[in-house]
Amino acid sequence: MSKEENKIIRRRLRNAYASSIISISLVLLLIGIAALLIVNARAVSNYFKENLQLSVLLKQDASEDEALGYQKSVETMPFIKGTRLVTREEGTAELSKMLGDDFLSVFETSPVPISLEIKLKGDYVSPDSVAFVRRALSASPVVEEVEYQQSLVETLSSNLTKISMVLGIFILLMLFISFVLINNTVRLNVFSRRFTIHTMQLVGATRRFIRKPFMRGAVLQGLISSLLALAALAGALYFLHRSFPQLFAAIELKSLLIVAGTVVVCGVAICMISTFFVVNKLVSLDKDRLYY
Repeated sequence: MSKEENKIIRRRLRNAYASSIISISLVLLLIGIAALLIVNARAVSNYFKENLQLSVLLKQDASEDEALGYQKSVETMPFIKGTRLVTREEGTAELSKMLGDDFLSVFETSPVPISLEIKLKGDYVSPDSVAFVRRALSASPVVEEVEYQQSLVETLSSNLTKISMVLGIFILLMLFISFVLINNTVRLNVFSRRFTIHTMQLVGATRRFIRKPFMRGAVLQGLISSLLALAALAGALYFLHRSFPQLFAAIELKSLLIVAGTVVVCGVAICMISTFFVVNKLVSLDKDRLYY
């Protein structure tokens, strides 16, 4: 074989290897996204739930000291995520922006009561739980009314359940497709070197000896592909952080480490398993079948 032919073969092998790396990286990126959704499903769900607010309107004659005392008692309740006291002045200013100063000028005193804006913990944002929370908040004698959008709570709970089911099916399908694509990519890459395997057999190499360099290559291929996939995933997370900082804040560092580990393990494991079976199959092939 001439030097020129050797160069052509080496170039083809490098191109095939690079294509294999890129293909596996893209598939591992899908696995990383799927893992990120699985690990942070609860955190993202709580993010939307905990941004739902309840408004507690105090009685018109309630003083600010009574309001502060009520706020402190509310903050000790187990279902409270956070509170914000809205004074009469703040409430009046907000209402003036909405309705105009002329509307409020007909009143001798401000009709706006002191109120409390409350955010609940995610586990308590459901129709039954919110009803219980409403009764608990209304128990104080300084409370006039507790307002919340019941239809919004019901819609949010229903839609999150549906989204979780659809997302679960989508993730399972994505993982199956990812495994098939990586397996096929590795199979094609190893199959392109079938004549090298046959040559090793001719000089008396054992199956284990033949498989060993391919398995090392599979580990390296899996690691490189995993690192590229994690780099792309990091870019996507950076975009999420720039565009939706509050949503990004719901994602924990621990979950990101789990996702990174999952991508690396999946990349190396699938490459090794696929390579193992493909090499064993090629070693068992007759010489005539190597050309098909």
